[in-house]
Amino acid sequence: MSRPTVLVVEDDRAVRRGLSGVLRSAGYRVLEAEDGARGAETATDAAVDLVLLDVMLPGRDGFSVLEQLRAVRPSLPVILVTARGAEEDRVRGLRGGADDYVVKPFSAPELLARVEAVLRRSGSGPSGVARLRAGARLVDLDRREVQRDGGAAVDLTEREAEILRYLVAHRERAVTREELLLHVWRIDPRGLRTRTVDMHVARLRGKLQHDGEAEVVHTVRGRGYRIDEAVAFEEGGA
Repeated sequence: MSRPTVLVVEDDRAVRRGLSGVLRSAGYRVLEAEDGARGAETATDAAVDLVLLDVMLPGRDGFSVLEQLRAVRPSLPVILVTARGAEEDRVRGLRGGADDYVVKPFSAPELLARVEAVLRRSGSGPSGVARLRAGARLVDLDRREVQRDGGAAVDLTEREAEILRYLVAHRERAVTREELLLHVWRIDPRGLRTRTVDMHVARLRGKLQHDGEAEVVHTVRGRGYRIDEAVAFEEGGA
């Protein structure tokens, strides 16, 4: 089963290696960065599914890195990890877009539980699904492309792939537009009136459409969207 990649941004070498060891022992792929600048660059450029981000970093602090990540990768899950447990710091981190805030010291089981919970909410958790097959179409979520029998591959945007990942992670039910805004766009949907979800799903459907075959993503009237029950799911390699 393919597991998500976690980036650990921590300037203390011993702490960084300790966090990385805990994650690797649980089966995660791990990348490391020792300062805020390298952390922001790696999180922006690499295939990272979650960031463990220390607040007290040399050069650029974690709040600054978080602000940049929310601008360039708004749906990337971020957990702030720090010794600063004051309420104002927690509130600042969460309002800045952090998905969770872990105060040192913490146990390995607590850290892993929080990582799993955030990934599960984001739709990037360890479901193991890497590909979707629907008739003549194969959707590769890792490569972000749709392959059709006898035709050229069509690229998906990161957002389109994230929509599919979230729908797959919750394929047992319909997913509301508000839920997608919250967990894919990282936008508070309360009081918000927008058709951005519908527009993205419409473009996604256009890329998935193939010669009269059934839709991969269905609209559930009055509720939202869900994956077609006939779609087959394939797990990725380790």
